[in-house]
Amino acid sequence: MFEYMGDRISNAIKNIKGMGKITEDNISDAMREIRMALLEADVNYEVVKEFVRNVKEKALGMEVGKSLKPDEVFIKLVKDELITLLGNDYVELETKKNPTIIMMAGLQGSGKTTTVGKLANMLRRKHKKNPLLVACDIYRPAAIEQLKTIGKELNITVFERGKEKPLDIVKEALDYAKLNNHDYIIIDTAGRLHIDEELMGELVSINEIVKPDEILLVIDAMMGQDAINVIKGFNEKLPLTGAILTKMDGNTKGGVALSVRHLTNIPIKFIGTSEKMDGLSEFYPERMAERILDMGDILSIAEKVEGIINEDEAEELTKKMQRGKYDLEDFLTNLKQIKKLGPLENILKMLPGARKMGLNNITINPKDFAHIEAIILSMTPYERKNPDVLKNSRKLRISKGSGRSVEEINRLLKQFEQMKVMMKQVSNGNMKLPF
Repeated sequence: MFEYMGDRISNAIKNIKGMGKITEDNISDAMREIRMALLEADVNYEVVKEFVRNVKEKALGMEVGKSLKPDEVFIKLVKDELITLLGNDYVELETKKNPTIIMMAGLQGSGKTTTVGKLANMLRRKHKKNPLLVACDIYRPAAIEQLKTIGKELNITVFERGKEKPLDIVKEALDYAKLNNHDYIIIDTAGRLHIDEELMGELVSINEIVKPDEILLVIDAMMGQDAINVIKGFNEKLPLTGAILTKMDGNTKGGVALSVRHLTNIPIKFIGTSEKMDGLSEFYPERMAERILDMGDILSIAEKVEGIINEDEAEELTKKMQRGKYDLEDFLTNLKQIKKLGPLENILKMLPGARKMGLNNITINPKDFAHIEAIILSMTPYERKNPDVLKNSRKLRISKGSGRSVEEINRLLKQFEQMKVMMKQVSNGNMKLPF
């Protein structure tokens, strides 16, 4: 997401490098390029016009200090304006009330039911909540079965009453939640192919009965500018508290994210980052602006790592690296931890300068990890601790045991030695690795 737009903006800013100061002449081409990049990314025309005007006015009115370069000042202005467009601050989900009630709304095909499961999974994992999923989409074929399947996969309770009226289902679900100590209730309401009075009437009635703490609208990010009309249509009838943009991991231009908050004043609270049940992320405007400008998103990487590796383990690992004692046993442990972070290419995309280095186009085959694991697991514990003892006879045994060639084993050992040297240099420079 945002890659094409981000590259265009970054290239536009490059043209200002080497200039003595910011003038209307030397930023006019950059502003024209940025304007085209935003329009092509499906950002609303009025939003683009205001964005360009604000950046230009602030740039021309700013004195550039001797310690700063014009391109550094300009990129800071562009970043700040992007953050403003995206909503300035992260808006938290309500988690303190007991029970907290969330009503999910959206058009059919937006990914609403899947998002219900992802949100429940996040609440349980991150906030230690005990959520209840309520199946109120009685119209779409297999909608209830889909939610039950998701609930079974996540081991989260789904409350359903078949084709009963949604209002009755909701009332019963509230009583059930109290009796069974569910501190979070997520209501999966019905969607339609388009906004209609019947859909809105039902949602309004549910809102009046349960008085939810959050009403979240699920929007397909690939809708483009039509998404704004959908949000406005729902918001006229319901007091929306936030939006969730799905399919942001696909080939979406991403312009809707830059238009939603500015045009509707409804905060984006989450974005869908993959089809898996852990593929939902909180939406931080500053982090997103930095990713658009290829500045990376180290904080998000750190958060992912935090849930997998504790501080004591990281400390012990750093000491091993400093002493040059990092071995294949440690590497195998780290490999398993890295797999828990999700697709490695998604992590690489969050590194500063990822697009410039071509990391955004890398595809890593999960089988490669499996092959490395097979090789290391075919070694004895002594060999893993002392890879220097791996001579030809041992390598032939490992090759037969793992089903991989001796060439692959040699390549792994060579890469491991190179990595050890790099890790020792990094750790001795007082930098802790994230794994």
